[in-house]
Amino acid sequence: LLKIRTCRNMDGPCLNAQIDLCYAPCTGNITEKEYSEIINKIDLFFQGKYSVIVKNLKKEMKEAAESEEYEKAAVLRDQIESIEEIMEKQFVDLVDDDLDQDVIAIAKGKLDIYVVIMPVRNGKITGRDDFLMSGSEHDSTSEIISSFIQQYYGYNRHVPKQILLSEEIDDNELLEEWLSDLRGNKVHIKVPQKGVKLRLVKMAEKNAEIIKHQKKKLENSMIELKKYLKLEKLPRIIEGYDISNISGKFAVGSKVSFKDAKPNKKMYKHFKMETPGPNDFAMMKELLTRRLKMIETDPEPDLIVIDGGKGQLGMACDVLDELNLSHIPIIGLAKEFEEIYLPNSKRPIIIPKNNRALHLLQQVRDESHRFAITYHRKLRSKNIIQSSLDDIKGIGKKRKINLLKEFGSIDNIKNASVDELLKVEGMSKNSAQNVYDFFH
Repeated sequence: LLKIRTCRNMDGPCLNAQIDLCYAPCTGNITEKEYSEIINKIDLFFQGKYSVIVKNLKKEMKEAAESEEYEKAAVLRDQIESIEEIMEKQFVDLVDDDLDQDVIAIAKGKLDIYVVIMPVRNGKITGRDDFLMSGSEHDSTSEIISSFIQQYYGYNRHVPKQILLSEEIDDNELLEEWLSDLRGNKVHIKVPQKGVKLRLVKMAEKNAEIIKHQKKKLENSMIELKKYLKLEKLPRIIEGYDISNISGKFAVGSKVSFKDAKPNKKMYKHFKMETPGPNDFAMMKELLTRRLKMIETDPEPDLIVIDGGKGQLGMACDVLDELNLSHIPIIGLAKEFEEIYLPNSKRPIIIPKNNRALHLLQQVRDESHRFAITYHRKLRSKNIIQSSLDDIKGIGKKRKINLLKEFGSIDNIKNASVDELLKVEGMSKNSAQNVYDFFH
C-alpha cells in the first residue's frame, strides 16, 4: 500500500526497489519531502485516522488528474479503495463475533436497478457483491428486493441466519419460510431501526448509490468513445497492448482487458517475447499475432488500443489483415499530444482533455504499460537472484534472497565481512565463511 524502506543498506536500490515494493529513497527517486509525507500517512494509519488519510489522498488524486498525471491518479485511487475497505472491516469488527447476516440494499437508476449484498460472517464484512437488474425500473422496492432474494438464494448459495433490509417487503413471511427450508433452520428478515445493524444497512445503501453513480459515469465514457471513434457498437471489451524491455533484454509483452470500462484482470495476459534484439515494432507484431491466434478461447475485443502513432497502427493493421480479423476496430494512441490515429485516416482525432472517453483510453494505455513494466521487473529480479551466488556452496534460494535484501547488490556482498554476513537471517557460520571465501 505504502512502499517504505525495510533495509539498512543506503548504497543503492535493493531487491524490494527492483520489484517495486519500495520507493528507493536511497537513489533519489523520491524527494525527502515526498518520503516524509508517506511516513506521516503511515503514522496516521497506525493511529486509526483513516478518514484523514482518505481525505488527503482524494485531494492528491484530484490534483494528479487535473495535471494529467493519470498513472499517479490511478495509484492513489487504488490506495483510497484499500483504506476504505479496511475502514469498513474494522467498523464491523466492533459488533458481535457470532453474526451470520447478509445486508441487502438497492439504488434505482432510470433504466436499471443496482443491488448490493454485504455478507457479515463472524462479525466481519467478508466481501461485497453488486448486481445489475434490468427491466425492473417500474416495480416497487418491495417487488425488486423480493425478486432479488429469490434469484440470489435460489442458486445454492449460503443462506444466513438473518437478512437485513432497508424497508419492509410484502411477502416477508413467505420468503422467511422458503429461506428457512433452504437453510434447515429459522431465517429472519429484519428492517433495523437503530444501532449497528441500521449502520450496516446505511453502509450498504451508500455502496449501492456509489456503484450506481460509477456505472453511469463508465457507461457515459463508452457512449462518448463510440461517438468519437464512429464505432458500430458500444466498446464494452477494450484491449490494450504494450512492450517492455531494456535494449532487447527481458523483453515482455502485455495484454490488458477492460470490460464495461473497468479493468477485467482475469483476462490479463503476459508474454515473453521471442523476437531478438531491441525491435519494438517486431515485438508488437509478435505480441498481437500470438494473442489474436487465441481468438477461439479468448473472445475478440470490441476495440484494440495500441500505444503509438501511424507507424505502430499500420503494423497492427497488417497483423489483423493477415489473420482475417480486420473487422476488429483498432486505434493508435500517441502519448505526446494524446492524438488518436484510425486506420485509413490521414489526420488524428483530438478528444478534449477533460473528456471521459479520452480518460478511458488513457487508462487502458497506462494500465497496459504498468502491467508490462511489472512483469519486466519480475523477470529482471529473477535474473538478479540467478547470480554468482549460485556457485557458492550452501547458498540456496532463500539465503540468496535474504543476502540481496540486506545488502542490495552483489558488490556490497563482496565487501561484507564474515560477521556482517552472519547477521543476515538464515546464515550459518559456514555459509557466511563460504560467501566471504568465494569473493576473496
